[in-house]
Amino acid sequence: MSDSDPWTIERISDALGSPGIRQVFLAQINKAPLYELANIAAKWQGIAERTLATAERIREAHTAEQAGRPVPGDWVDASDRLPHHRGAA
Repeated sequence: MSDSDPWTIERISDALGSPGIRQVFLAQINKAPLYELANIAAKWQGIAERTLATAERIREAHTAEQAGRPVPGDWVDASDRLPHHRGAA
């Protein structure tokens, strides 16, 4: 699917990636009153666009790192904020 293809419920759902997030999106779309559908679809389209852009940045960073080049863009190392599990196998 190209960037010029129109956004549809299916395209938004596919772009979200995570089954759990897709479920939330579809539940909101299905439960919305008709007069709110455009607003809810626009909100989720924005989320889908940001998700795709983030995935592309990650792919670019991974490719650069694998090639031994500096990672493009501004990245913040937040690994110290991740929980560390002791005794993990």
